[in-house]
Amino acid sequence: MSHRDNWGWRARFGLFIVGTEAVPEAEWWAMLPPDISLHAARVTAPTPWAQWNEDRSSVTLSDDLARGAHQFAEMRLQAVVVGHSSSSIVGGSRWDEAVIAQLANILSPEVAITTNGIDCVAALQACNVHRPFLVFPPWFSSTAMKAGRDYFATRGLEPAGEMQHDLGRKWQDIPPHELYAHGAGFEQNVESLYTQLRTECPKRADGVLLAGTGFRCVGIIDALEIDLGRPVITANQASLWRCLRLAGVRTPVSGYGRLLRQ
Repeated sequence: MSHRDNWGWRARFGLFIVGTEAVPEAEWWAMLPPDISLHAARVTAPTPWAQWNEDRSSVTLSDDLARGAHQFAEMRLQAVVVGHSSSSIVGGSRWDEAVIAQLANILSPEVAITTNGIDCVAALQACNVHRPFLVFPPWFSSTAMKAGRDYFATRGLEPAGEMQHDLGRKWQDIPPHELYAHGAGFEQNVESLYTQLRTECPKRADGVLLAGTGFRCVGIIDALEIDLGRPVITANQASLWRCLRLAGVRTPVSGYGRLLRQ
């Protein structure tokens, strides 16, 4: 008698993630339906992971992104996602489309390609959210948060407000851009995030978006949706949902928000 081995006979997904992060894979594996597998390529590169040329007509993939794409090309994948919210946000207008175009030159035409920015926007639209409350990780700088507001605003959304998760007194003297280097990514507390978000979410928001694939949060999606009475979208949840749709998989997933139950 055989046991489950996580073989992706229904679909295999490729995920580009930050080289030092553990959250994306953990959250994806928690949510994945049976018989679908996840395969990660780690990227160590400046943000965004593909740099614009001088006239912004195209981008050049970072070495790790290109290397991972060539490896993914041999793996018979159904979908590949650039799982880096910051790259989509900082890359700005048309960056997502430009990096997809470059990856398409490496990957098979049968492989669907997407980015976390595109996925988050599509997920909000699927849940009929127009005025999301934006929630950013503690390590986002003020510049990155402004870029995040602009990114979603230029895609037809009207953010109803924003908050940045406060990690607590232990971290208060460390600048945001240094938090991850000090281990903040591995000491995230979803209970405090839940309490802060529930308290600060404005009434005019018709949904919530937690941006950042390294932001640990999928475990509180259902509880937040019950308490707030509104859809809650997270970065990793959105990308998994879109990869499932791109692969033609409609299996509902319980426990991680209404998006994955659709």
